[in-house]
Amino acid sequence: METDPAAIATAVVEMARNGRFADIEKMFAPPLRAMVSAETLRVAWESQILRIGAISAVGAPISEPAPKNWAAATGKAGLVRVSVPVTYERAELTVVMSVDETGLLQGLQIAPALTEQWTPPPYARRKSFDEHEVIVGAGELAVPGTLSLPRGRGPWPGVVLLGGGGPFDRDGTSGPNKPLKDLAWGLAGRGVAVLRFDKVTCTHADQVAARPDFTMSEEYIPHAVAAIHLLQRHPAVDAGRVYVVGHSMGGKVAPRVAAAEPSVAGLVLLAGDTQPMHHAAVRVVRHLATVNPGPAAQAAVEAITRQAALVDSPDLSAATPTADLPFGFSGAYWLDLRGYDPVATAAALDKPMLILQGGRDYQVTVKDDLSRWQAGLAHRPEVTIRVYDADDHMFFSGTGPSTPADYGSPQHVDAAVVADIADWLAPRQGKITRLVSSLKR
Repeated sequence: METDPAAIATAVVEMARNGRFADIEKMFAPPLRAMVSAETLRVAWESQILRIGAISAVGAPISEPAPKNWAAATGKAGLVRVSVPVTYERAELTVVMSVDETGLLQGLQIAPALTEQWTPPPYARRKSFDEHEVIVGAGELAVPGTLSLPRGRGPWPGVVLLGGGGPFDRDGTSGPNKPLKDLAWGLAGRGVAVLRFDKVTCTHADQVAARPDFTMSEEYIPHAVAAIHLLQRHPAVDAGRVYVVGHSMGGKVAPRVAAAEPSVAGLVLLAGDTQPMHHAAVRVVRHLATVNPGPAAQAAVEAITRQAALVDSPDLSAATPTADLPFGFSGAYWLDLRGYDPVATAAALDKPMLILQGGRDYQVTVKDDLSRWQAGLAHRPEVTIRVYDADDHMFFSGTGPSTPADYGSPQHVDAAVVADIADWLAPRQGKITRLVSSLKR
């Protein structure tokens, strides 16, 4: 059996390129095989092809010792992380694998291209704020983060940024784009302290994958609450004016964070989804199949439809095989999602909210998602809802129908979105009273 990590990683990419997912599954170490089947891998890979086209070139693999947390999660010494740059028709990505000393795969994920560069948005006032590295949370699942702190005399309002679904870093990095960093720099330049952090599924991917009981709540709430407390304790931040700003799934879960931590001053939800995620997945894959029709597209639609039906089934349980469910999420994860109503949770909160939606967004839409926020919250005077007709899911402005290929081009979050969030926060200075001393804990 081949044991050279670079050769193994290159072979895995070529197998995927040729549709040999059953052969890839045979190379999985037992913990990975228990969670990811050949079918799950095929659906994920073909969904990627729908978005950015077929592979046109495979680059030379880059090998390095795996981070200590990868080895700790698997109990394996000598793990090697191999990154294989892959060029698709409409984007460049990196396939990252952790290979053990026996040649088995302990981890496999798709990451942004190694060569893409982010540049600051034109509205970033870099000289008006400083940045400091912080640690969010405690124990083995603590994650690194960045605090963007305005210069000058505070105290400043603060926001905690929550990224979308998936193992995103603190910047929400996707190809050449970093939408969360855009938001952080844009808001910090306008007098708002911003704390963003790597998701636990990014920093501790293997530990999380090894836990079949891991849920959406655990993915977000512990670190979000820790970040809120970190901001509230900072002497330059007004403890009574710390808000949660969530994008996509981060927006969906933000009401649950506020319910868990009542000291949150309010919420900003950007493209927060309300349609059940497994239903949205079927809708999105069907949409992508119309953009790039063909046998692979039809197979992806059939697979995700079958998996979504299982999520709806009364037979769903924590013991349901992960390989039979969408995105490789566990039965416990889907049970938690299925039982969560973000609109009802938000409606039970006595807090101001700003809900923002891109008119060109095909992932979270005005029709399927914003309509539910409007129905449940529009009657509340402290809730403001705005639609940006030219913006897509990332709040990148454009024209015509939005497509996945759009995300491969360097862009920035709409300046109007940044300005509107900052302006919405500003009038609340001094209007929300808290027992600050009790929050400086």
